[in-house]
Amino acid sequence: MKKLYCFLIGLFFLTVSGQQEKLVTVKRQMKLMGTQFEITVVAQNEDIGYINIEEAVSEIVRIEKMISSWDADSETALINKNAGIKPVKVSYELYSLIERSKKISEITDGAFDISYASMDRLWKFDGSMNSFPTKSQIQKSVSKIDYKKVKLDPKSQTVFLQDAGMRIGFGAIGKGYAADKAKEFLMSKGVKAGLINASGDLTTWGTKATGEKWMIGIANPLSKDKVFSWLPIVESSVATSGNYEKYLEFNGERYSHIIDPRTGYPTKGVQSVSIFAKDAELCDALATAVFVMGKDSGLHLINQIGGVEVVLVDSENKIHKSSGIAFDTNQ
Repeated sequence: MKKLYCFLIGLFFLTVSGQQEKLVTVKRQMKLMGTQFEITVVAQNEDIGYINIEEAVSEIVRIEKMISSWDADSETALINKNAGIKPVKVSYELYSLIERSKKISEITDGAFDISYASMDRLWKFDGSMNSFPTKSQIQKSVSKIDYKKVKLDPKSQTVFLQDAGMRIGFGAIGKGYAADKAKEFLMSKGVKAGLINASGDLTTWGTKATGEKWMIGIANPLSKDKVFSWLPIVESSVATSGNYEKYLEFNGERYSHIIDPRTGYPTKGVQSVSIFAKDAELCDALATAVFVMGKDSGLHLINQIGGVEVVLVDSENKIHKSSGIAFDTNQ
């Protein structure tokens, strides 16, 4: 009788445990940081899932208030306001983000540069341009860009932009960073799995409610609405930069809306770049950098960085990949 009683208790706990493991997927879309976000969580029930999503949204809003150059009260706006005047003491979080941004600028030889925000807006990608700006106009437009002039003092935790008129901005790294922080926050709250999509910058953890892996589709270069190949994303991130929709054409050549901060000219020769790595922040920054660097230099860089992979589509619709990506580009 005692053995039977123990068996029934064990069966009861097994049943309860099984009920607890019955998970649901909750998803919500919203506009944050001036772009479209989609947050998906795997939770015990819908109510908990929506609470988790609200918490993630609060974290993303917090990040935006810190890095927005348009918010006059943000730390970033204060740095820009004091360019050429004095160093500004900032939070450890923002200081660290700027420090990492400078390191990415160094390894990409300035193809990624957070002082990119200093650029004059010469180029228009709405079909209204019928001629290139002059060479002197283009040179002037990038004259304030130089990540080396973003001076950091680790002792005083200050940031100083050496030249008046310089500005920093996080348009090529901020969405990825916000996705990472939202993911980190949800994981700290015990959320078992989820996916955060910051307008193409994705980061995941855990698996779907079904136990399947999260998958990312690589767009077919001949039709961006069709998938060329599906790749599993396991505890990692991906970011894509592309010129499928925003570009201009001169003399039969297509120029991307992504401007090379070193020259002031729009990039050409690449249609899209997808970077795979653990952190969305790094994916975000490197996707822009590789797009600017071009196929050969970009692939060479990524093949030298451990834990980072790339899929690149060139202007002739040919697909190129780094050594760790496993699919056939000839199919």
